[in-house]
Amino acid sequence: MPEGHNKPNGPDLVQGIALSDLPDGAKLVGHCGDEQVLLVRRGAEVFAVGATCTHYGGPLVEGLVVEDTVRCPWHHACFDLRTGEALRAPAFNPLACWSVEQRDDRIFVGEKIKRMVPKPRSGGSSQVPEKIVIVGGGAAGFAAADMLRREQFQGSIVMISEDQSAPVDRPNLSKDYLAGKSPEDWIPLRGEKFYSKNNIDLRLDTKAVDIDLRSLEVVLADERRVPYHRLLLATGAEPVRLTIPGADLPHVHTLRSFADCKAIIEHAATARRAVVLGASFIGLEVAAALRARAIEVHVVAPEKRPMERVLGPQMGDFIRALHEEHGVVFHLENTASRIDAKKVNLSSGGSLAADFVVVGIGVRPRIRLAETAGLVVDHGVVVDAFLETSEPGVFAAGDIARWRDPHSGEKIRVEHWVVAERQGRTAALNMLGQRDKFNGVPFFWSQHYDVPINYVGHAERWDEIAVDGNIASRDCLLRFKREGRTLAVASIFRDIESLEAEVEMEHQMAT
Repeated sequence: MPEGHNKPNGPDLVQGIALSDLPDGAKLVGHCGDEQVLLVRRGAEVFAVGATCTHYGGPLVEGLVVEDTVRCPWHHACFDLRTGEALRAPAFNPLACWSVEQRDDRIFVGEKIKRMVPKPRSGGSSQVPEKIVIVGGGAAGFAAADMLRREQFQGSIVMISEDQSAPVDRPNLSKDYLAGKSPEDWIPLRGEKFYSKNNIDLRLDTKAVDIDLRSLEVVLADERRVPYHRLLLATGAEPVRLTIPGADLPHVHTLRSFADCKAIIEHAATARRAVVLGASFIGLEVAAALRARAIEVHVVAPEKRPMERVLGPQMGDFIRALHEEHGVVFHLENTASRIDAKKVNLSSGGSLAADFVVVGIGVRPRIRLAETAGLVVDHGVVVDAFLETSEPGVFAAGDIARWRDPHSGEKIRVEHWVVAERQGRTAALNMLGQRDKFNGVPFFWSQHYDVPINYVGHAERWDEIAVDGNIASRDCLLRFKREGRTLAVASIFRDIESLEAEVEMEHQMAT
């Protein structure tokens, strides 16, 4: 999201500050002209970079410095303090950098440094292909295309997407944009000119139906063929569809694409009551967004408490209470049996008035293309540590990829936006001949009204939840443990601890 236009605060760094005002390891925000600048001191060196994360504008002064990088407290983007480069998603744009001079025990910030094009990490490998095809227009596909051009790959990139829109910031579709709090121009990950400027052949509303592994071609629904030397499958996931009577009525929606979101907003403009089927993250974020539009919301879900499977019973109870404080009515341990034009019938008997319905009962990985091609599939597309499938030269990333998590030691598949973006970047490097293992710690965030929930790691099973702080007071950190080992951490307003947990898991994987 774009930064606000507030007046700059903090000391004037052009005039300088005392070196003693910035102890070793400290951070400080000041300004150069109208721009906010973050100073970071590491030993004898002082770095000056933009003060806010280029993803959603998170205050980096509240983040975590790890060696010569700074991590955003909100969504765990990571930047190089020397170059400003965005090293980790969800940020893609670099931070601005300024020159720094130390004179007479004072620190002065000088001119903004002209950004240098980063040297490619692929090192001019003889394995670099000429033609790369990406199937999928979501987080992983976009991140891969972006990274390929950052690495100065000169060959052709064809990006095949069934969506009608260029890659968008999907998390925002169930959060601020759906709530009417952010403008439409914040939604595309990049403007239309990005693809033509970077010579990325983005083919929207196009379906891939097969992969000819012998001739190295992707077969499209219209029988055209697209040749490749390296192929990335980033087909993502699709919403699980209802099979009850009335599920195909025009006022029944799922939320995955930009078009889905716009359809819900159109219905919400004249609606008074909505029923959300499913108490998942997506379902409850939709509920919160619709409450922001003053729509009466009823949530129907089969579980005893929302999100218990992922966050445990205590956090589940808190989330329910939070939504009830905002007027959401829950019908748990219940399902819909039929949808009519103005009501939803419940399996327990009775009905709920509904001007429209949003179905959020989960997603399933879109692995049909991989199956048709004969790739190894096991609850997802199986990939190795380099995100390569069972077929050499064919990679998979994002919601469909199933890999061995080096932290837990288990094979996992996760449906997190940030993970998909980070895997897309890693896959891009490996398609260029690198041998870069994907060892990122999974991370996601969820927003419910003014309460953000950050989740680091991956715990499908646990035998203990250790709670630090107070969940009801919205100041807590939960550690999900198995046999004494922390597999995941969930937190509310414990940003530094969340970042520290991520670093700790990274260190554990490295040893």
